[in-house]
Amino acid sequence: MPVTSVEKDLDKLTITIVADFAAPLQRLWEAYTDPRQIERFWGPPTYPATFLRHDVVPGGRSVYKMTGTTGDEHYGCWEWSEVDAPGSFDVVDWFADESGVPNTDLPATRMSFLFEATDAGSRLTAVSRFATLEQLEQLVEMGMLEGTREAMTQIDTVLADLAAFAADRAADAQLLSDTQVRVSRTIRGSVDDVWRAHNDADLMKQWLLGPDGWTMPVCEVATTVGDSYRYVWQPHDGGEGFGFTGELLESEPPHRAVTTEAMIGTDFPATLNELTLTPVERGTLLTLVITYADADQRDAVLATGMADGMETSYARLEHLIGHSVSA
Repeated sequence: MPVTSVEKDLDKLTITIVADFAAPLQRLWEAYTDPRQIERFWGPPTYPATFLRHDVVPGGRSVYKMTGTTGDEHYGCWEWSEVDAPGSFDVVDWFADESGVPNTDLPATRMSFLFEATDAGSRLTAVSRFATLEQLEQLVEMGMLEGTREAMTQIDTVLADLAAFAADRAADAQLLSDTQVRVSRTIRGSVDDVWRAHNDADLMKQWLLGPDGWTMPVCEVATTVGDSYRYVWQPHDGGEGFGFTGELLESEPPHRAVTTEAMIGTDFPATLNELTLTPVERGTLLTLVITYADADQRDAVLATGMADGMETSYARLEHLIGHSVSA
């Protein structure tokens, strides 16, 4: 069990948990900053977590849900205030509704996470701060300490799972809910380069092509929130093409962009696409959460081989970045 000490200081209104791990510092850091990994231990075994958003940047947000054995769902969110990779980060943890809006009727917890290298591996010191003694006692009564202990017992398994952070960078699509899919891919290159490759039309025409045999004659990029974009692809043989259009809803360079996406010339419902870029030791973790109108639309899109086409494009992007992303 990794937890080595738990200290409750009623005068300072803090709870401090120290845990030691036989894993390198960077490995422990990425277990907390990669949504695919933190969700494997953030909730206790009877309430596993799913992270719907995870912005590892000051001013960013995370949204997660914990699902009980009977299917009951409980939501929470983080507001990120400080990030100093791979040494520390500070967040405010709120209870939330299903859209990620904080529930201000329940107490929030200010949490500081300190990561340190040790002779045996690494150490995590997590300090939770409360506004009042009543809030501290309320959360303790709600099972905060027991839940945290149970959750942390799962981290060793995650850290030992080399496949979770290995050199395998192929894009994978994970079902988050009946309407949501998360596509993740580690790309060798900086966050700035990956962001630029998503926002420079000349670069996008070189990599955002899906399977071989296609060109992108139309690439009108939305650069300001509220702007519309338009992308059109055509096959080399001159056959029928297709395209997408949508609106830029959020833009926080170089870490996050949110857009709608609708296929041109059809009445299919638009999707909501949330792109997040996170620096990791091997480059940039690209995370794309796609929200569909319903499960039927989600499954129909996945059946087209979407993930394979995205992997082909991301492989081109990585090659492009390896050549200094020259336009």
